[in-house]
Amino acid sequence: MEVFHGSPLKAPAVEIVDLSSEHGVDDEKRDVEREDASSPETDNGDDDDHLSLYEDMLDSMPEHAGWEDAPVDVCTVEESFSFRKRLRLVGEDQFITETIEIGAITAKKLCTAFGIRPPPFLEGQPDFKYFPLLGLGITRELSKRVKLPQYNTIDDAVHLLNKSKNIIVLTGAGISTSLGIPDFRSKETGLYSQLEHLGLSDPQEVFDITIFREDPSIFYSVAKDILPSTRKFSPTHAFIKLLQDKEKLLTNFTQNIDNLESYAGILPEKLIQCHGSFATATCVECGYRVKCEEIYKDLKAGRVARCDRCIRNMRLKPFGIKRKRSTNGLSTSKKKRQSYEDSTDDEDYDIAVAGVMKPDITFFGEDLPETFHDRLAKHDKEIVDLVIVIGTSLKVAPVSEVSGFLPPETPQIYISREPCQHVDFDIDMLGECDTIVTELCRRAGWDLKHEMIKDDDVDVQLHEGYESRYSFRITSA
Repeated sequence: MEVFHGSPLKAPAVEIVDLSSEHGVDDEKRDVEREDASSPETDNGDDDDHLSLYEDMLDSMPEHAGWEDAPVDVCTVEESFSFRKRLRLVGEDQFITETIEIGAITAKKLCTAFGIRPPPFLEGQPDFKYFPLLGLGITRELSKRVKLPQYNTIDDAVHLLNKSKNIIVLTGAGISTSLGIPDFRSKETGLYSQLEHLGLSDPQEVFDITIFREDPSIFYSVAKDILPSTRKFSPTHAFIKLLQDKEKLLTNFTQNIDNLESYAGILPEKLIQCHGSFATATCVECGYRVKCEEIYKDLKAGRVARCDRCIRNMRLKPFGIKRKRSTNGLSTSKKKRQSYEDSTDDEDYDIAVAGVMKPDITFFGEDLPETFHDRLAKHDKEIVDLVIVIGTSLKVAPVSEVSGFLPPETPQIYISREPCQHVDFDIDMLGECDTIVTELCRRAGWDLKHEMIKDDDVDVQLHEGYESRYSFRITSA
């Protein structure tokens, strides 16, 4: 039987990003590879182009658990677990021989065992067309950390909390939702679902640096919805502070931009704000930095903030020749006046050419701060003894790769509303983050204090079919 067409499954399918490198895969190399893949002169142009497409879309595909409208030809949870276990036991080559080469299962169906939903454009295609996608799924599976079998129970989690001295806490938007701050990806309530009215091809474009440079008014129109309106912090923030007080906190890597960790008292030397924060804002033209409070009025009004220093410097220059309007990265060819550009004569002369103030949050297309890579690779990796991931679905690289980058013998705990399907944590605790950390502290004998904590009974249930996944639910008010 002829199995391999164009992209053999037993060949390496994707390069694994090294987080110890500041930028991961070299941008220039990636651009060249994609140019080659899309070139019509390439012998296998179509296959290579699809492979590049698969790599781009892989992480955005839904996980197996949420496929309510999935076709019949999908691996069950039990089958998926069995296939993944077998892959690790016998290795990639033997696994392909036992499954695809002997015709035991189609590549299309086997993709679903690795959490990959075959895309619509492949429907009706020969099975070998699914090989590149399956190859990527297998490579991703083999790059994951392996669950440590000795950690399974809530008592194990409490024991780890008590004995560990260098804990990495990796946090996301879920630790702030109890304060009324929306997360990004929840259906209906998440920020991205609320941005669909903007008519963007992808709501994430609001945080795309190229889009911001072309038209900052898109970001400013929604900034008020993500701008921290309070300095109050949640019980989960207080839990991280308690770890610090007990001299157990190694580093809090936060993806949040609300700066609430600082308000909770996490020391600057213990905090890495992976995606920046609203603490400061910087002019995209002259680099002038201010405290973000200085542009709060503009942010809350949905009005593009301009750089005061740019305006002052321009007003010191002699009048006479009208200056050209700044294009903010747009082409100088004829175009409609952007809605964020002011229209009065004075403003057209002064303010319109002043630099735009950008809050110091990390947009898509911008590098993470050097402190992220340096702290993780050069300091934390060698001494961390416990990882706690709280309130994040781990969808955005490179933070999503932290779990697999750390030593495989380091235990890892996951706390969030929904399970993280693409990472094998040692213990999963599902529910409201505040409820879970409060219950862990109670069992550990720690005195976690916060005004939002009530004397509630918490019901903890083991999920059927799992040995280390639990749900936490308040049973009394």
